[in-house]
Amino acid sequence: MFFLTSHSSVESDEESIKYETYKATLKKIPATRLSRLTEALANYDPVLNEYFFDRHPGVFAQVLNYYRTGKLHYPTDVCGPLFEEELEFWGLDSNQVEPCCWSTYSVHRDTQSTLAILDKLELDDEQPSEEAIARLFGFEEALLNGELTCWQRTKPKIWALFDEPSSSTGAKIVAGISVFFICISVISFCLKTHPGLRVEIPAILNITTNGTASVLPDELPTTLDELLDHGRLDDLMLDYSSPTGISSASTASTITTTTSATTESHSASPTRPETTTQRTGRIVSSAYRMNSGKGASIVENWQETYGQPHEAFFYVELVCNVWFIIELTVRLVVTPNIVEFIKSPVNIIDLAATLSFYTDVCQRMGEQTGLLEAFSIVRILRLFKLTRHSPGLRILIHTFKASARELTLLVFFLVLGIVVFASLVYYAEKLQDNPDNQFKSIPLGLWWAIVTMTTVGYGDMAPKTYVGMFVGALCALAGVLTIALPVPVIVSNFSMFYSHTQVSM
Repeated sequence: MFFLTSHSSVESDEESIKYETYKATLKKIPATRLSRLTEALANYDPVLNEYFFDRHPGVFAQVLNYYRTGKLHYPTDVCGPLFEEELEFWGLDSNQVEPCCWSTYSVHRDTQSTLAILDKLELDDEQPSEEAIARLFGFEEALLNGELTCWQRTKPKIWALFDEPSSSTGAKIVAGISVFFICISVISFCLKTHPGLRVEIPAILNITTNGTASVLPDELPTTLDELLDHGRLDDLMLDYSSPTGISSASTASTITTTTSATTESHSASPTRPETTTQRTGRIVSSAYRMNSGKGASIVENWQETYGQPHEAFFYVELVCNVWFIIELTVRLVVTPNIVEFIKSPVNIIDLAATLSFYTDVCQRMGEQTGLLEAFSIVRILRLFKLTRHSPGLRILIHTFKASARELTLLVFFLVLGIVVFASLVYYAEKLQDNPDNQFKSIPLGLWWAIVTMTTVGYGDMAPKTYVGMFVGALCALAGVLTIALPVPVIVSNFSMFYSHTQVSM
């Protein structure tokens, strides 16, 4: 029997704790520091028959208990990295920590990975030194030799002005201007679709019957009887032209669409075939229904009903786009690394949104931009540019990245449940006589399963049989449990990111 003394210094007062144990106890775990104790060691005191170690006494108590019982527990009053360092000194493996303490002990590893990510985000407001900036741009050698050119001195300043909002007052002003134009662009893109902010599109209807053209008045005909007054409808040609009355033969931007309509029994057939018309180069897709009888009218589509966006929106987008082009060009010229700049997702979105403006330009020139017009939706993605100015948004994005495993697991179980319950409800609705069965196929059941498991429940589809209702109840319960389980992990990750950000800032 001998003594082991562990020493620690607490607030300048020395504290020593003695532990007494048998040599046979320390031999239970070979190839460790305590199992190789000999009297020849420098820390052995032959007078007191004890070994002295200047290590943490709280951790050593758990280490000695591991030799006695074979179970390694984690002291909650000790930091995780310190515990790992002590175990490494004593030659023990940290993976031997008991399951009851493992979750508490491994928290520090998540914390360390979080801090490593936050260091890459550069969320601090401290202005980098001149040496750090020169190293970033590759001017370090020229800076040490005092050979910086005028452009080498100016380039980092312009870069900081556009890419480092917290570097100076001017950078904050530029960031404010950028945020202002982003908000104006998105608001303008949304408001120009509002029916109350659109203007009417005047048009003239030209009808050609049997090769003879007759131009109607400015007011469009509203009944089939009015159309019949102009001749036979064997070959009805609908031609929208400009309000000035210029015919399609002399106007390149006017496209004529021909449709065949039989007049054998126009009184017996209340409707006529639908006609797709292109006017001034824009795809209109007008849905015409020509009804006979009093009060019948031509029902136009949404575009014809609400008209086109007001011209002011085009000039608002033009001003915003000029700023975005200037900003993108300047940032490209002064960037420290062009390859990284081009590969950045935010810059790719910015470029795509800037190019989408030219769909409006093509529209005003009379080009057919039906497909290109949908491309303008990328302007909404400009909101992601705010991540350069908002640390909170960057934290949110990295929270989702850190929770990618949980989100993948959530999607997997959702897809699994959707397929299973869609198949079950399809066959459940066929078990009983059900004339109102809405589940005609399993793909239709997939939609019902999605809105049920995500607790949206539109009510457009619902089971009518008792077996189907039972399946629906199980589907709703499974959806609640599936979605609720990973959410606390995501919330915990965001809380951890946010709290460490507040500490570092």
